Amino acid sequence: MAEGRSKLEAQVLTPEGEVFSGELVQLSTRTAVGEVGILARHAPMVARLVPTELRLHVSENETRRYAQGEGWLEVFANQARVLIAEAIPPEDLDAGELRERLDDAQRRVAEATEGSATHERAQREKRRVETFLEIAERK
Repeated sequence: MAEGRSKLEAQVLTPEGEVFSGELVQLSTRTAVGEVGILARHAPMVARLVPTELRLHVSENETRRYAQGEGWLEVFANQARVLIAEAIPPEDLDAGELRERLDDAQRRVAEATEGSATHERAQREKRRVETFLEIAERK
């Protein structure tokens, strides 16, 4: 990434408050249809976000990483707004606790009636915990 490249304004918000606000070279995340990298002057878009590792490329040498929960991405007029359920720095993730939560989520998936709202919630939680565990184990 060239340092001289123009930047985009970005804001990352969770229900607990603002996680990031400022200029970025690139924002990388995963939507319901796949991985996306947002650069300056990106075409307008709105996308549903799924759990993944959110990467905020502040400069060529600095990238801030977060375990991202579900949410929404809006890009318009050289601004990106990420509205997500949670944004947790990888170093704050506890792999042991996540393994326990994964076991619990797998049990709930197995016990729930397939096609029910309970089954869908358990599946979503299982995917979220699996993703966060992957991120925790990479740190």
